Amino acid sequence: METIKSETTPIICFGQQPSGFFPKRFLVAKILTARKLQKEIGGKIVFFYHDSDADYRETITIFHDRRTGAEVRLNFTQENKIQKKHSPLYLKRIPKDWKAETLKQLPRFVDEKLIAIFKSIKAGTVSEFCLKMYAALGLLDGIETVRSGDAAFREKTSEISADLYADIPYQGEIVRAKIESGLARLHEGGGKFTDLTPPAHLEKRQKNPGKDSRFKWMQSAIHCTHYIYGEGEKNYLKFEEFPEVKFIQREKIDRPGETWVPE
Repeated sequence: METIKSETTPIICFGQQPSGFFPKRFLVAKILTARKLQKEIGGKIVFFYHDSDADYRETITIFHDRRTGAEVRLNFTQENKIQKKHSPLYLKRIPKDWKAETLKQLPRFVDEKLIAIFKSIKAGTVSEFCLKMYAALGLLDGIETVRSGDAAFREKTSEISADLYADIPYQGEIVRAKIESGLARLHEGGGKFTDLTPPAHLEKRQKNPGKDSRFKWMQSAIHCTHYIYGEGEKNYLKFEEFPEVKFIQREKIDRPGETWVPE
């Protein structure tokens, strides 16, 4: 990697949604890229943990059976359909039986040491469980984590003028809805939506943007000097709008979408 010099104290950032209760390999690649850059230029590393996303598919955890090699996909379960489809990841609650049921399956995929780490994690939501698991695996040592679902973080960000989402009440849950044309819209798949009347007033702590303006929103509070981006991000990040940032593509890793298991 070419060394990049900065006149200010470097803030090296990478972003990612919760990506499985064991992390996906592309997240680990971002972490390793950030650490390598830090060794070259100094500064600190910030993990922008985008747990405002509502897509439950983000946390699909892909294992391979150690005996047969068969691919197996595991994920969290939720208490109801609304929560599963529409609640942000930081508010998707974990049913009491999920951990016990998952523990029954883990011996097929990982060793006893990793099972013990999984067993030690105590968390009530999907976002919290994933973050604690990544930390317990040693991946986040010395890294500052900033959560997009944190109300205190949202208060520090710039106002969102377009591409606005908001966390609002709906049938006893909090859902992430797209705010447009005077409606709060829940995407049901395909071209179908459930349209709601949004609250008369939205607090800043309820607001978060879609992917097209997420970096600008994040940067208004984090002020990173370097950003590690992944394969998906390069399709929508507007690099030219942020001349103050050095954008660096994460290093290649084989089988990026599969689960990372320490050797």
